[in-house]
Amino acid sequence: MKWCKQIRSVGLVMAMVVLLTTPAWAAVEIQFWHAMGGELGEHTEKIANDFNATQSEFKVVPVYKGNYTETMTAAIAAFRAGQQPHIVQVLEVGTATMMAAKGAVYPIEDVMHDHGFTLDKQGFLPAVISYYQTPEGKLLSMPFNSSTPVMWYNKDAFAKAGITKVPETWDEVEAAAKKLVAAGYDSGLSFGWQSWVMIENFSSWHNLAMGTRENGFAGLDTRFTFNNPGVKNMLARIAGWHQDKLFQYGGRRGDSLPMFINEKCAMWLNSSAYYGGIKKQAKFAFGQAMLPYEPELIDSPQNSIIGGATLWTLKGREKKDYKGVAMFMNYLTSPEVQAWWHQETGYVPITKAAWELSKKQGFYNDNPGTDTAIKQLNLNTPTPNSRGVRFGNFVQVRDIINDELEALWNGSKTAADAMDDAVEKSNKLLEKFEKANK
Repeated sequence: MKWCKQIRSVGLVMAMVVLLTTPAWAAVEIQFWHAMGGELGEHTEKIANDFNATQSEFKVVPVYKGNYTETMTAAIAAFRAGQQPHIVQVLEVGTATMMAAKGAVYPIEDVMHDHGFTLDKQGFLPAVISYYQTPEGKLLSMPFNSSTPVMWYNKDAFAKAGITKVPETWDEVEAAAKKLVAAGYDSGLSFGWQSWVMIENFSSWHNLAMGTRENGFAGLDTRFTFNNPGVKNMLARIAGWHQDKLFQYGGRRGDSLPMFINEKCAMWLNSSAYYGGIKKQAKFAFGQAMLPYEPELIDSPQNSIIGGATLWTLKGREKKDYKGVAMFMNYLTSPEVQAWWHQETGYVPITKAAWELSKKQGFYNDNPGTDTAIKQLNLNTPTPNSRGVRFGNFVQVRDIINDELEALWNGSKTAADAMDDAVEKSNKLLEKFEKANK
């Protein structure tokens, strides 16, 4: 009996200790809506969970909302309903739309400054940060997952087909594709995110304007000009390869990845951010190389432009919450976190410190080619044609371009007609955006 009383006394004391040492408040939740599915989603959740473990005042809650378009649409609808998240991931071509959302955005530079954090803008890679700054230099959103397209190639297939040099020009790509098909492969080449790869980056890589007014950076009164001879001739050439299986179209976004993974094609143009997935799935030796260029258009490549997304902070939540947003952004951009994210995913490190840390850790020596994306972005000082694109309604414009390119691949349109129609339809969207935001 005495023993039971002692047990009860100890239990009571322990309960009192727990009550006295446990905070009377719960951590403030920071809603973070993102578009990272699968393995990338797991990495995103790890970053949030690791941040949460560093302090107890705030808890970042990552929520997957579908692809980029679905996530952006959900955030806009939520804002109108007064139920917006604190942070939303928006793809790079949504920048102009977010800038035009008056009263919705809390610029990240202000968020950091208002809560006592130093934002070292000089520490970011110039090709990354310039995309998301106002003409005055204010950073609007926090770079997170930035990538650029590269040429993925199957080293084993190249050896089997007798290809001893990785193609650098489009003539060399054609010659390699012929050898690969002759060696028994279903096709030589495919690509994904075709507007981004074959029009936006093709234009930047060859220093061709995609539109007027410095690709939209210099004003809303911009119009598309990508229906130029350089783009038309390149697309017509690729369409001509389709009947000989030198090229096969595999779908929008990353839909054609299985073609490369399953060795149906041995050259694949798409984002550097597929590194993690390819490394995990490929049963063959693979490599990364710079995008091919057309010597008739330029003596040597200019620079590629980024894709991916940034994290935007939305207004309308409790004032105290934004301290947590600032803390999370500060953690997210630390060299250790960014180097880990870069090495795991293939996204470029957004800061120079993360790049240097990756070098110091020997990542590029151990994994040759994984710095290709960084080299492409920093190949030359960006020109007005190669800084990037900032067009209104560009998410919808990409849908138009996809439709027209698919008409080209299935043979129902010529390259000239497809690009002329794409420009005509897309310029109507630019005119609509300009009128709505004057």
